[in-house]
Amino acid sequence: MALSKNKKKEVLDKVSDIAKKNSSMVFINFHGLGVAETTEIRRQLRTAGVNYTVAKKTLAAKALGERGFGGQAPELAGELAIVYAGKGADQSDITAPAREIRTFEKKFEGKIAILGGVFESKYVSKEEMSAIAGIPSKQALYGMFVNLVNSPIQRFVIALDQVAKTKTA
Repeated sequence: MALSKNKKKEVLDKVSDIAKKNSSMVFINFHGLGVAETTEIRRQLRTAGVNYTVAKKTLAAKALGERGFGGQAPELAGELAIVYAGKGADQSDITAPAREIRTFEKKFEGKIAILGGVFESKYVSKEEMSAIAGIPSKQALYGMFVNLVNSPIQRFVIALDQVAKTKTA
């Protein structure tokens, strides 16, 4: 369906604004996704602080080209949606868009595919973006770090307890 000039300008401005405000975005192909599935994705992404917007490839390429990201832009095949951190989201967790859409890529296998994206203001390939999606959230990483630091201390305390039991016996 052809878009009017006003609608094209609106989409171009929206994608330009997204590109200016975010250093991390994921480009996805959502071919074959139904309305109910799209609504479910949007709703769950919104609760995670991530937004999902659909744009024509030509308009998205123009807006992203104006932003001047480094690297080689990935090929945008099929229907294009851009996943990015939303308003009020933790902007320091730049892996969130990739991580959140990855869950839906697994759930709706064959209907959603990561095409690539932008990470730290550089274009990245499909493979690199998939690897980024595998990085746990900041809170999970904090938990892993605390567990890593706590584990030797806990083992030391258990060893001391055993020594104390042998000395009293």
